[in-house]
Amino acid sequence: MRIRATVAAVTGALALSAVAAPVATAAEPKVPANVAAALDAATDGTSAFATAAASYPLDASFSNVKVNSGKDVVLGTTATVKVPVSFTLTHGADVDIHAADFVAAVQLYRGASFGDSFSDFTSTDATCTDSSATVASCKATVAIDPFYLFNDDADAWKAAAFAVAYNGEDPDDPENPDNIGVVVKDPTNSFRLLRLSKLTVNAAPEPVKKGKTITVTGELTHANWDNSRYIGFGNQSVVLQFRKKGTTNYTNVKGIKTRTQGKLVTTVKASIDGYYRFQFKGTPSTAPVTVAGDFVDVR
Repeated sequence: MRIRATVAAVTGALALSAVAAPVATAAEPKVPANVAAALDAATDGTSAFATAAASYPLDASFSNVKVNSGKDVVLGTTATVKVPVSFTLTHGADVDIHAADFVAAVQLYRGASFGDSFSDFTSTDATCTDSSATVASCKATVAIDPFYLFNDDADAWKAAAFAVAYNGEDPDDPENPDNIGVVVKDPTNSFRLLRLSKLTVNAAPEPVKKGKTITVTGELTHANWDNSRYIGFGNQSVVLQFRKKGTTNYTNVKGIKTRTQGKLVTTVKASIDGYYRFQFKGTPSTAPVTVAGDFVDVR
């Protein structure tokens, strides 16, 4: 879920103060407000829980945190993408990570820190499998709906991992917040959130006589998260490639640039049967794409 909010500590209780869209679903873990306070304290170089509101430092730690198996996360204009996250959770023997009110999760965010982010999505509560009495391998998913993204969100993002042991306390209205254990690791790693790109190709005429001109056209577009549409991506470098019939490897023919609206037009001389395609290597904010080849029969 994307949240534009500040998680704040409330005297005598733990509360999550947020303006969120959409409303949190039951699958999303509750994040206690003192997580933010603990993060602020850690950032200041003080004890992580020295200024945290009514909690104790949970005896647990995170390692091997992975977002989307280490690959960029790419989104189009409408489809929600479920991003896999995984991590190793090491904990004290007295920490019951399988308790019904134990939460371990990952938050993906854009901003200075987990406690000071302006765009974020939180994973489902992780499912953990014990590899020993004190070590577990955990997996979760983060659902990202592009409806809640803007073009400037195509950037470097970070991940933070957190765990909360409620120990019988009501997450919404704890009677004794001192019983709640919290641990946070921020950041764990970084990744890129990219706009999906699309590419087309058409080589004509077909068939064509040997030595005649083949015109290869196409269009490069990418997701516009500001209005949930695909728009032409102009002034971008694209490579025309060719694969001879009966072979598997493409070779570069020439480099060209897209026109203002992302249109592509170039020409080549017909020589042998084969496939023409365009390849776009991407930008820091838009994902790369390669279109399937278009066959031309040369006679």
